[in-house]
Amino acid sequence: MSAPSRRDLVRHLINQGLSERRSLRFVGMSPSAFRYRPVTDRNAALQAKIIALAHRHRRYGAGMIYLKLLQAGEVVNHKRVDRLYAEAGLQVRRRKRKKIPVADRHPLARPLAANQVWSMDFVFDRTAEGRVIKNLTIVDDATHEAVAIVPERAMGGMYLTRVLDQLAGTRGLPKAIRTDNGKEFCSRAMLNWAHARGVQLFLIEPGKPNQNAYIESFNGRFRDECLNEHWFTSLRHAQVVIERWRREYNEERPKKSLGGLTPAAYAESLIRKSATLASDSKARCY
Repeated sequence: MSAPSRRDLVRHLINQGLSERRSLRFVGMSPSAFRYRPVTDRNAALQAKIIALAHRHRRYGAGMIYLKLLQAGEVVNHKRVDRLYAEAGLQVRRRKRKKIPVADRHPLARPLAANQVWSMDFVFDRTAEGRVIKNLTIVDDATHEAVAIVPERAMGGMYLTRVLDQLAGTRGLPKAIRTDNGKEFCSRAMLNWAHARGVQLFLIEPGKPNQNAYIESFNGRFRDECLNEHWFTSLRHAQVVIERWRREYNEERPKKSLGGLTPAAYAESLIRKSATLASDSKARCY
């Protein structure tokens, strides 16, 4: 006879007028077992929040969920988040990536202020009918902000320069732009544009994508968390979804490499830091 059924039998005997002690002795159950009340799971609310975040951001691992909880003001230990995340079976299946030999890795120095160096690249996808979408991705190397993601069917050098001129009106232009050796980036239109505006062009070596690591890392997140998670019915649909994801990436998605800040918050901290140094008389002496 199981414990719950014995407990019910004890209650029945007590209701029939038998004392609790005799009822327990008759059933063969200890008083502590009969009076036991399950303790409320103090992790239930936290686990519910973890599950909700994991369902909203399906490609976020335990580390990103922990940062999102901190961002929301939760005071929680990362080990508890890891345990509850694993107990809920939320582990993200890692997609295999091509490994770069250790000998070919070259660390990049992060600029100290925004708009010093941008990185650009293209990421390809398709709409439902099979037509290609060519996504121009632009990232600020200092703040890790997604400066722009421009989805189009095709994009040449002239169109690329028009996009950069539009960004100049809203954000300003960088001192340098790092790209691969794609024909759009090496076109005459792009070279003339860079010369006219005083922007340096840094071209990585052919076959060395690790030399453009910031944009390569961003492209991986972009494909994993946005392109692979949506089925675009049209170019317009892709533009709306991608722009929404870009804003979320900048303003809501915390990054461990930025100390748990979002790229937008980190950019603001760099501005405040530079303003503090500029107003410090001692800093001007060095």
